[in-house]
Order: sequence, then structure tokens, then C-alpha cells
Amino acid sequence: MTGRHHSTVPEQRIDTRSGTPASPQRPGYRHEVQGLRALAVLMVVVYHVWLGRVSGGVDVFLLISAFLLTLSFTRKLETGTPLDLLRYWVNLFRRLVPMAALTIVVTLGAVLIFVPRGRWTDILDQAWASLLYFQNWLLAVNSVDYYATDHSTASPFQHFWSLSIQGQVFILWPLLFAVAAVLSTRFRVSPRRILVGLFGLVFTGSLAFSVWQTATNQAFAYFDTRTRLWEFALGSLIALALPYVRLPLLSRVVLGWAGIVAMLAVGFVLQVEQQFPGYIALWPTLAAAAVIVAGSTDHRFGVDRFLGWNPLVKLGDASYALYLIHWPLLVIFLIHQGRESAGLFSGLAIIAVSVLWAVVTTRFVDRPIRQLKWAARKRRRSAVVIAVCALFVGLPLGVWQLQIHTAASAAADNANNPGAASLREGFVPFGDADAPLMPMMTALNSEWVTLDEACAGEFDASSYGVLQSGCNQTTVENPAKLAVVVGASHPQQWVAAIEPVAKRNNWDLVVLRKGQCPFGAPVGQEPVENCDQWNADVLAYLAEQDPDLVFTVSSSSHHTREDDRLIPGYEEAAQQIMADGAELIAIRDNPRFPVNMPECVEGSGQEDPSCTFEVSTKLAPVNPVAELAARYPSLHSIDMTDLICPDGTCPPVIGNVLVYMDDNHLSETYIETMVPEFERRLFFSLGASGSPGTAP
Repeated sequence: MTGRHHSTVPEQRIDTRSGTPASPQRPGYRHEVQGLRALAVLMVVVYHVWLGRVSGGVDVFLLISAFLLTLSFTRKLETGTPLDLLRYWVNLFRRLVPMAALTIVVTLGAVLIFVPRGRWTDILDQAWASLLYFQNWLLAVNSVDYYATDHSTASPFQHFWSLSIQGQVFILWPLLFAVAAVLSTRFRVSPRRILVGLFGLVFTGSLAFSVWQTATNQAFAYFDTRTRLWEFALGSLIALALPYVRLPLLSRVVLGWAGIVAMLAVGFVLQVEQQFPGYIALWPTLAAAAVIVAGSTDHRFGVDRFLGWNPLVKLGDASYALYLIHWPLLVIFLIHQGRESAGLFSGLAIIAVSVLWAVVTTRFVDRPIRQLKWAARKRRRSAVVIAVCALFVGLPLGVWQLQIHTAASAAADNANNPGAASLREGFVPFGDADAPLMPMMTALNSEWVTLDEACAGEFDASSYGVLQSGCNQTTVENPAKLAVVVGASHPQQWVAAIEPVAKRNNWDLVVLRKGQCPFGAPVGQEPVENCDQWNADVLAYLAEQDPDLVFTVSSSSHHTREDDRLIPGYEEAAQQIMADGAELIAIRDNPRFPVNMPECVEGSGQEDPSCTFEVSTKLAPVNPVAELAARYPSLHSIDMTDLICPDGTCPPVIGNVLVYMDDNHLSETYIETMVPEFERRLFFSLGASGSPGTAP
């Protein structure tokens, strides 16, 4: 699910004293809250399938879950009922895990049938993260873009991030109640007052942190549990304050409808994609709070009449299953169909199938497991149910990953996969002609080349705020030179060739990268946030470090154009670098394509014409940096196009090696087969500036 529309998993009605389902007829049961949950999940589903803005459903679910939990635990504290946290946790997860496990297994089956192998490894990793409730942290570390409009590039398990956050809070919140119980006894203060103080602190601290981190690192903040705690705390504070709220009937009627209208208006009124979950999330949470405070009015015009409508309440019962299934169904459909979004009729079909699945699995899987009296009697029996569900997922998942690893280990053989070496004049093929392609489709996610060590010591970049997170190094003793690679992902891919050259020639190597930010002088037209600042900091850092060699990609191609063009601001940046005494290496950009090359090979075969392109339709006839290289002696151009697109044609496979890992990035495996020729051309270009005797 994308962050624009994702919600946390809808919680079903449970008695938090035992973790078992609560009866709709029990005193205090609030039909309007169940209807509110159903409305929120419908918002999430509709926004995922058709629309392109934040729905606010995620925030509503977080608030509701904390509200209900707080009502139950506060009642326990005030009546002296033992909290019995272990019993609560095992019963709760006995209810949550089975449906999650079923969704994961069914989704894995669909992945096996419909999803290209190149995406398997990441998806399998996310399946583990989903099962073990740390999916949000995995996505945060990987800085996944939850505002991406193309859902076909997402993982079918991305929506488990919210379930992970909720699972973590379901562990944390009861501990806070236990702390409140101790403090209440120790200081003889009302438990409710202690709880107001505790959740007030959580609300204030988390909201402040959320605003700060959303402003500084929104991609991480979206998945960070800490930035979401205030929404849970707000739900808890409402539950604690509700008994003391006395509003006239008419005011409650107006408040309820105002809350519903405000909640539904979030995605239509606000352009908030890059602001969640900061202060802007107060809109949907306060809107939901208004509905809860309005409560059950029994007025013929009250919003509770609408929210208590039986079909809506029934959908609220199945909202957990609906949330779980709709996203993988949507994503796998888009992947299989090669589409970025669902149309009207496809979307209706996806929603209909999702609702049918939710109703059926809730009735015949979820409810029977929750009502297992055998498991509810003893904690260890509930733990057995959880363990069985974990094995239900873990065994096939582990076997699948083991098979991938074994196949990759057995396939690696340079004799069978010469890559660019096969283009050398007089090359004689040898090895197994029927050997599998390298890299294997299931290993494409490991084709990103990075240096393992973060910049430190003399190369520390922490004084340049936007540089440090993308700065890595490899150092040697008594280095002959300092080489620095700067730019976005296309310069980064060439580290697969530059690093072995640096090691052979005893160079220190530093890589400065920022995704989607081409290197050049600041130009005032940023492709991504802080790109101009990053470029300015890079120039300052280079001036401080005084490198001998600076590697860049000087041009930029695009799959919709028939040429590549000099990067804006490149000449100005080059002049500054060369004025400081460095030799500038300008690598020409590689062609980019409208199709994912490995997936094209997998689906159509490497000989299919749809997987091959003429270089004349992707790059300019003359290298865009050639004119600059002729004017500046310290600017050295390297063009590897003839090894990527031999004889004017760009094939997906050369020498039994996949040339590309996607639609625009060269595979590390193929670049490694170009290293000898890359090094030869580098030192030929450097000429007298190169290190004598080091060229191969």
C-alpha cells in the first residue's frame, strides 16, 4: 500500500481482558465506532484502487485501536482487576496472527505464479518482516516511497507496516498501564490521573518528534513507530476524558456530522502527501475524535444512525480481513497486467473480490479461531496457535529462500558467463552453453554496488548535513591517490568498476550519492528535495578534501528521448573541480528503456525483439561532453556505450550476463566484466596525468 492511502490494520471487536471477541450486545458496545472503522477501511480501499491523495484512514485506525484498548484497561485499573498482561498478549495475537498468516501464504502463492522472479527476494524478506511485526522498520530503513503513484512497483506486503506499528503498540500500551498501576498504588493517586499524565507526555513528545522528523526525513518518518505514538495517545486521552464530557444533544449531532465530513474531506481538500504523519495528521484524528465524542445520540439525524447501519457494522466486523487482502490483490493484478493503476471496472472487480474474501474468511477462518474455547482456557494453548500459524508461513518461506540461495551458488561460474569479455576480438566461447544467465533473476536486488564503510575520520562529511547519509569510503594504507565518485544512482553503479581499479592502484575511494540528484552546479530547478543544497555541499566537500580524481556521469538519457544531454550545471561544477586541481572523469550515461529488461527476458526470451533497442534511438550521435573535453585538458571522457550496445544495438544479454538489472541501471555483474576495458580506457584518457605503469 502507498503512504498516500495506507491505514493501520483495522482492529476487530475484542474483549481486551481476554483477547476474545466481545459480544455486540454487551453493555457499552458502541456501534458507531465499529461503523467508523468500516468507513475508514472503505476510504483506504477506494483511495488505493482509484485516487491519488492521503485518505487519513491510517490515522483514524490508530486512534480507534488505542481508544478501545484504553477503555478496557482503565476499567481494569479502576475495578482492581488484575491486568494479566501475558494472557492479554497471547490471546490478542492468537486473534491477529492467523488471518495475517493466511494472507501471507496466499499472497506468496500468487507471487510464485504471477510476479517476475527478479522481485522475489525483496518480497520474501518483507514476508518475514510482516510475520514478525517489524515491516515498518524495514521500509523505513529502505526509505520506501509511500507516495509513489505506480502501485505496480510496490511490494504486496507493504501494507503490513501499519500492522507492525499496531502490534508494537499493543505490547507497549499495556506496559504503560502497568506503570500507572504501580504509581497509583505508590502515591495513592487516581489511576485515571496517572494515565492522563503518562499519555499526555507521550502525545506531546511524539507529536513534536513527528513534526520535526517529517520535516527533515519524511520517507523515514512515515514508517517510524515513534512518529505515530501521539495518534495512539490521542485516542487514549479521549477515552480517559470521555466520561467527563457533557454536551447538549444538538451539539453532539452537529459534532458527529462535522467529524464525518472533515474525515472524508482530508484527501479532497488537503494536498498533504509530503506532510504526513506530522501536524497535518491532526485533521483526520480530530475528525474521528469528534465522531467518538458525539457518541450514540439516538437522534433521527444523528451520525450514529448512519454508522450503526447494520451492513456498515458488519463490514466493520470484516474490516481486518478486507484491509489485509485488498492491497496484495491490487498490487499483484497491476504487476501481472503491467499497469500502473486500476481502471474503473478492474477496480470495482478488485474491491468486490476483496469484500467477498473478507466476509468469507472472517466467517469461516477468523471467527472460529477467535472463539476456540480450548485455546482461550490456557495461555500456552494460545501460544501454540500462534506458533502453528508462524510455522504455516515460516516453513514454505524458508524453503523457498533456501532454494534461491542454493541455485545462485551453483550457477556462479565465470567460464559460463563472460559478459563483456565475449565482445573481445578473437574471443573463443567455452564453458556450458546452456548455463543459466547471471545474475539470477532472484538475485537482482543484490546488484546494487555500495561501499560498506560509512565516511569517517579524515573523510567524515557530518559537517555537511545532507551529505553524511550518502557518504561511504574504502581506505588503504599509504594511498597513492584519493578518488571520489559523486552523483545519483548512475555514477554509483560504476563503483563496480571503479572500486577494483582503486584497489589495484592503492587509492582511497569515497562515494557521495543522492538518489535522483544528478551532479552539477546548483541550478534552481531541483529534481528532488535538497538537490541543489547537496550539490553545493559536494563542491565544498571536494574543495576541502582536494581529491586527485573525481568520477561523475556527465550526461543524462531518458527512455522517452532519442538523445542524452549534458546535465544542467555540469560545466560550472566541472570548472570549480578542475580549478582546485582535480582530474575530472566524465562517464557517459547508459541508455534507458521503456521496459524492465530482466522482466522482458523472463517473459519473452532474450531473443525477442521487444527486449532489444537501437542505440540511435536512446543516445545522441555525439557524446554531449565531447566539446567540453576538447576545451578542458583536465576533463577526461569515458564512453562505454560500445560494450553496452555493441554494433549499435542494445541487447538485454551479452555473454550470458544480464546487462541491466531493471530498465535503466546496469547490473553489477555485467559492469564487473567490463573492468579491464574500463581501466584501460581510464588510463588512456588520463594520459600523462595517470599513474605510470599502472594500466593493465
